[in-house]
Amino acid sequence: MASIHRNPKYKHKSRSPFVLIVLSLILISLFIFYFTSPYSQINTPSGSLPLSSQSVSEESFKGFNGKDSLSERYLYWGDRIDCPGKHCDSCEGLGHQESSLRCALEEALYLKRVFVMPSRMCINPIHNEKGILHRSNNGTSEERWAASSCAMDSLYDLDLISETIPVILDNSKTWYQVHASSMKLGERGVAHVEGVGRDDLQENKFYSNVLLINRTASPLSWFMECKDRNNRSAIMLPYSFLPKMAARQLRQAAHKIKGLLGDYDAIHVRRGDKIKTRKDRFGVERTLHPHLDRDTRPEFIQRRISKWIPPGRTLFIASNERSPGFFSPLSTRYRLAYSSNYSNILDSVVKNNYQLFMIERLILFGAKTFVRTFKEDEMDLSLTDDPKKNTKTWHIPVYTMDGEES
Repeated sequence: MASIHRNPKYKHKSRSPFVLIVLSLILISLFIFYFTSPYSQINTPSGSLPLSSQSVSEESFKGFNGKDSLSERYLYWGDRIDCPGKHCDSCEGLGHQESSLRCALEEALYLKRVFVMPSRMCINPIHNEKGILHRSNNGTSEERWAASSCAMDSLYDLDLISETIPVILDNSKTWYQVHASSMKLGERGVAHVEGVGRDDLQENKFYSNVLLINRTASPLSWFMECKDRNNRSAIMLPYSFLPKMAARQLRQAAHKIKGLLGDYDAIHVRRGDKIKTRKDRFGVERTLHPHLDRDTRPEFIQRRISKWIPPGRTLFIASNERSPGFFSPLSTRYRLAYSSNYSNILDSVVKNNYQLFMIERLILFGAKTFVRTFKEDEMDLSLTDDPKKNTKTWHIPVYTMDGEES
């Protein structure tokens, strides 16, 4: 009996260290699994592209300032600038799209959220003559849209924008991971928002705590969320914000041209679509901007700018006027310069007219004296006194100075 009684004690003591080792290994394994398990949850975001474990560990979990991406909160407005809205199959011009993009960025700034930016920008064919956009009725609307768009980071410096408002692209691995996580978090994952103001989004804890706010539920064009832009106290980003955020290669091209121009002045002459007319029921031609066609002709430009720009100055002209030599009469008083004079700089950089316009815009802003077509602000110099925003009233065009001061 003594030997039977002793054996269990002997075996119990001999197994104790082994049991402790096994238990320790189990605890260590559980500890490692607990802190690495998020990696296993991001591979297939709701049927999206699978991500490799290497790419996930290197990019997807790197948020801003070294934070885990899931410690951030995100704002998503859709995969196209100014959509949903009536211009989804085609698109508006760059200025209209930038108004929408600036509105979305303002909301992200106000809500202290990371903005999920569309990875591509639609290019309006009216504003493009570079020949890279081959429009066709064949294929789906998605394919046609993709063929008439360009990469967002070919227009804007996303790192520079992120210094003010953190942004990620909607084709990035971080976005795939956030999208997948939002699907798994239920009510805490995503809120589909329609008709909710930014104040409510900030103050209501349901919205403020959710990982992702999705505004694509709204049928309105993006800029409608910021329609009251006349309330200056509500504007967080000035008009000049996005022009200054141009992609690095565009800023570098503009810098080179400004260096070659030296001390110069500039005018932006908007004609084209803005001077179009239509006949009323009596056959009379009418236009939304009655003085614009007159005010943007060389003889009237010279009369207007003479009080601001003295003769002999270098005058850089950016315009959508397509008639060759249209501005040549101004050469009797000024040394004229156009972006076409610098094709050796631009040809390797510019792939579409949006990029060209963004370079020209930087050059315009760098002028000693800059005269716009329309006034954007009260202190701006402008070629015409017609308002840029009209009341949709069609007027008979005015082509003379009768009854007006020179």
